[in-house]
Amino acid sequence: MRLIVFDMDGTLVDSGVHINNTTMAAFAEMRLPLPTAEEARGIIGLSLDVAMARLSGLSGAHLDRLVTTYRRLYHQSVARLDTEPLYAGIEGMLDALKTEPGTLMAIATGKGMRGVERMLKLHGLESHFASKQTPDSNPSKPDPGMLISAMSETGVGPDQTVMIGDTSFDMEMARAAGCFALGVNWGYHSNDVLRASGAHVTIDSVSELIPAINALVTADA
Repeated sequence: MRLIVFDMDGTLVDSGVHINNTTMAAFAEMRLPLPTAEEARGIIGLSLDVAMARLSGLSGAHLDRLVTTYRRLYHQSVARLDTEPLYAGIEGMLDALKTEPGTLMAIATGKGMRGVERMLKLHGLESHFASKQTPDSNPSKPDPGMLISAMSETGVGPDQTVMIGDTSFDMEMARAAGCFALGVNWGYHSNDVLRASGAHVTIDSVSELIPAINALVTADA
């Protein structure tokens, strides 16, 4: 049995513009200096409280207010528009992996469980994942807690687990958990950053994902 764990934002879901716009709106509403677009992209993948603290330098009640403001604006906007499409080819890739004997899939994301459930329902992916790990019940990436929880739930060991993500936080988490780290370059951190943070393999297109996974772990092992 093998376990294939996916990050969401920047890996499965093209959400960068939406996250950036929500971040800027939250900072503007609180009359805080706006981060650059590069700074805002750099924190995607962290849990919301950690990301906002890193961007703003706030703590305590002021940070809580910023997090609450972001969350309110985020959910207001996703209620109006489909702002988070899957990357091209992702749905077919997930469908193919779902049918492979000996393969389980999981989610490990900085997105809250509410957002994960909404996203999976939106794209008809509710039945694809055996485990869904979020900061609601785990530490933020790059702590290995999400992967440890996913492996515990599925009974798969680290030598048969692959973490797939687009940021250094994903690669560092995988390494800390003793799992394989597979970096994708269509998200928010560059190939150089992914390799420097521990990626065993990096790929450039969704069509390369399943062959890269198979090269790391086999379904019948």
